[in-house]
Amino acid sequence: MTKAVHKVTHVAVAILKKYNGEFLLASRPAGKPWTGWWEFPGGKIEVGETAEQALVRELEEEVNIVPTDFQPWMQKQFAYPETHDSPAKSVHLHFFFVTRWQGELTPKEGQELSWQLPNQVRVAPVLPANVPIIEALAGLS
Repeated sequence: MTKAVHKVTHVAVAILKKYNGEFLLASRPAGKPWTGWWEFPGGKIEVGETAEQALVRELEEEVNIVPTDFQPWMQKQFAYPETHDSPAKSVHLHFFFVTRWQGELTPKEGQELSWQLPNQVRVAPVLPANVPIIEALAGLS
């Protein structure tokens, strides 16, 4: 018997940070897997794109901003289990700190946006892949 092989999806993820330590989370919009769960903004890296290019494109598409000061932070791989609305899949997350941007944050996909402090996250549920990242952010503050 052979196991199904799941393709790894590469994702660019933004940790938008304010000087006071707050970071931005967005809710997953209706119609997408894990609807209503909270995550860092970002999205799939398309064929031929770098992680940096995907970051810029996704932030413009999702929250109407263009990052002007950002740097890579870490990469993590995470295997999501199969759920009622999503097949099992593995994601390779490319995290970037974004500390400056142009434009006004505007949710363009019907999602909610919320500024949070790493030790005082007030929104739930948070996507499982993002929980250890928030914990790592708490360790930095």
